[in-house]
Amino acid sequence: MSKIFICLSSIFLLFLSSSFFIIKEGNRGIVLQFGKVVRNNNQKALVYTPGLHFKIPFLQTVKILDARIHTMDNQADRFITKEKKDLIVDSYIKWRINDFGLYYLATGGGDSFQAEVLLKRKFSDRLRSEMGCLNVKEVVMDSRGRLTTDVLKALNQGTVHLDNKSSINVNSMNALGIEVVDVRIKQINLPIEVSDAIYNRMRAERGAVARSQRSQGQEKAEKLRAAADYKVSLILSEAQKQALIIKGQGEAKVAKLFSENFKKESFFYLFIRSIHAYENSFKNGNNIILINSDNEFFHYINQLNSNIKKVQRILKR
Repeated sequence: MSKIFICLSSIFLLFLSSSFFIIKEGNRGIVLQFGKVVRNNNQKALVYTPGLHFKIPFLQTVKILDARIHTMDNQADRFITKEKKDLIVDSYIKWRINDFGLYYLATGGGDSFQAEVLLKRKFSDRLRSEMGCLNVKEVVMDSRGRLTTDVLKALNQGTVHLDNKSSINVNSMNALGIEVVDVRIKQINLPIEVSDAIYNRMRAERGAVARSQRSQGQEKAEKLRAAADYKVSLILSEAQKQALIIKGQGEAKVAKLFSENFKKESFFYLFIRSIHAYENSFKNGNNIILINSDNEFFHYINQLNSNIKKVQRILKR
């Protein structure tokens, strides 16, 4: 009897443990019976919130699904604008499950990887369609907020009613039991070949501007240099003019003094002039003059002693 009791107790405990299940915070659970989702009277899947719950053991199984918001980073992809220009767009999506039963069926048993593959495909198609209606300037500057808003609305548009299949929008994420919470574009880049072309063009433009600035600077430098040279020449010419004027005035005074003194002593003037003539005539040692000794040119030499005495008397005055 004790063995039977222990056996029955074990079976009861096993049955009891299989009848209860716990849903953790942040998760939701749906019950499967014979592989089908258990639904309520409204034909909606029974969703179990966090806590302790009961199920029929061995006949029903529980599928735990993550009810939190998921973030999916999309790989940077190439998109074409209205101008037929390529842009590399890097984005991410935040999504969560809003219909657990439909999500379970649409993703092949609640596979989140499969859900993200489908979500990425629909998002890429929607974003490509929206960017095809905008040019580069609108995408980069004016329409990034409106662009993501339009994509978000397009992904969430439509409702799902299992009793009316015609109202299911297959282009909406509601068809997968998913709600897109947010769509964000992290960065927009040009393709490498376009970036290189733009960089080279900007470099050429900057080079042209630099050459223009250098030529203008050289022009200004030449003007300043010419102005400085002009001022230097003007100052030098003015100084030379003043020097010549002063020199002329001095020479005039000297000439006046000489003329006044030579008028007083004509002999002294003739004597000095003759001495200079002798000096210039015999400056070169090879000079030979053939002339009569009685010539007047040698008058002051022939009477040198008497002339020197006359000069000494004149200087003593």
